[in-house]
Amino acid sequence: MFYNNIETGRLLLKNIDNGDREFIFSQFSEDDINKYLFDAEPLTDISGADEIIEFYLKPEPRPQHRWIIMRKADGVKMGTCGFHCWSIKDSKVEIGYDLKKEFWGNGYMYEALNGIIEFAKCSMDIKQINACVYTENHKSVSLAEKAGFVLTGSKYELFRGKNYLHSIYSLSL
Repeated sequence: MFYNNIETGRLLLKNIDNGDREFIFSQFSEDDINKYLFDAEPLTDISGADEIIEFYLKPEPRPQHRWIIMRKADGVKMGTCGFHCWSIKDSKVEIGYDLKKEFWGNGYMYEALNGIIEFAKCSMDIKQINACVYTENHKSVSLAEKAGFVLTGSKYELFRGKNYLHSIYSLSL
């Protein structure tokens, strides 16, 4: 398996699997998580979680991967993070992340991002990681900047018939 579990000081980034079904449903049906996601409707039944898991379990090599962020101290699942749109030819990938609200402000996502950024650099031969962040998602903007990403552009994402301005942040490795 190319994608492996990643350990940081406080976290285990566990490869997503079918055992994460209830967590994925809980995560992507939650208003706080979906507030700034403009690519899919919030989940309304468990079959949506199955579709998400299936997407991330396609045979390797694949251009996307997702880890479940777990606190090592108690095994609590707190969020997810991972990659989309991996271009091996261009050595680029897009990053995505989400964290349950009760865990915000504790540095967990910053720690998780550092773990997967290191994985991208060492195992994927990535030279650039991009993050597409809704401009009003101030916590995500701050996180991207703290992790060393710099603003390199913007684009509109069309969702539900409305355009939402997103900033493109890039991290050169």
